[in-house]
Amino acid sequence: MKDLSTELPLTAVDIEFRDELRAWLSDHLTDDFRDQHRRGGPDDDDNWELRRLWEKQLAAGHWLGLSWPAEYGGRNATMTQEIVFAMEYARAGAPPRAAFHGETLMAPTALHYGTTEQKQRLLPPMARAELVWCQGYSEPNAGSDLANISTRARLDGNEWIVTGQKIWTTFAQHADWIFAIVRTEAGSARHAGLSYLLIPLDQPGVRVVPIRTMLGDSGFNEVFFDEARTGIDNVLGVPGDGWKAAMTTLGHERATSVLGYQFSFRREMADLRELAKKRGATADPVLRDRLVDSMIGLDIMGYNNLRTLSTALKEGQFGPEASIGKYYWSKWHQEFTELAMDILGSDGWLSADWASGPDRASEALRRSFVRARAETIYAGATEIQKNIISERVLGLPREPKV
Repeated sequence: MKDLSTELPLTAVDIEFRDELRAWLSDHLTDDFRDQHRRGGPDDDDNWELRRLWEKQLAAGHWLGLSWPAEYGGRNATMTQEIVFAMEYARAGAPPRAAFHGETLMAPTALHYGTTEQKQRLLPPMARAELVWCQGYSEPNAGSDLANISTRARLDGNEWIVTGQKIWTTFAQHADWIFAIVRTEAGSARHAGLSYLLIPLDQPGVRVVPIRTMLGDSGFNEVFFDEARTGIDNVLGVPGDGWKAAMTTLGHERATSVLGYQFSFRREMADLRELAKKRGATADPVLRDRLVDSMIGLDIMGYNNLRTLSTALKEGQFGPEASIGKYYWSKWHQEFTELAMDILGSDGWLSADWASGPDRASEALRRSFVRARAETIYAGATEIQKNIISERVLGLPREPKV
């Protein structure tokens, strides 16, 4: 696997951080934790209890909340060190993360918009791997058109009363809390009147319904709120002005949180190259050309990601350029997994469950193929990413409103 960390401007402190991490991963990725990267993607709950145990290991090693201030349980790590962590984590084949929604999506938003009291209350439990969060954005009529949110909340004394529905909520069946975008101003429309609300899930008025996928898992869920309650102090940012906080979360989802995905693609590429050699697929000039083209595309992805992150390092935040990475990697991965199925031949038609197939690499690639069908939809559909890139990055005229 190509070492993209050599392309980063690593200081002596960064190199020391990397070496410490490599040693820790070597010592702890043993026994049942080995090869778990093949046992499911970031959005399914395969082998959940083992993944939670691994999360506790990460917490004990002080590897959660790396960039957070020390008073909130972090290491004050730099963004460069976060990138190094993502690279080394994927390289080592560590298990898919169980609590990434809280640490990589909600926590950066809390650090930016939260009060000191909120940060002290919310962040340390995540650094100790005590809580699991899920993300409540999409609704049946508000997916790519996120501003069409209809879930609402009204104040009743010192509590918000929440009514509505969220869908495609990853790990809601395991989560303790949900961070949700809800409409808190009656009569408001589109981006106005929305709030970034934190809601406990273990209470009357909350019902979680699993959505079974083609892979046989239930990582996705519907969440129904029927006058569920949460405290008045569980709003990040200004009530009614939650769109800004929501976009901060999405910026991290499209950039930092997908680092692990992108570097893990290199492991899939290594598996596919080995399978192609074993099956004689490299003798086919068409398949060989597609494989080489995919390898080049993977390098382009890596360099584009480094460019985006370098810009964020200079400016201190993620801009709309993060949509370039989301558009590119989701499209590339769909094409890559289609190539994998062509190389697998008849084995590609086997069930995608873990028990079937001639070897684990081919089983993992089949699961990856099924998961990749949705990658151009979640975290912002391809059409939305193209609009953001054209309007906010290239400065082209806005799409006419219908």
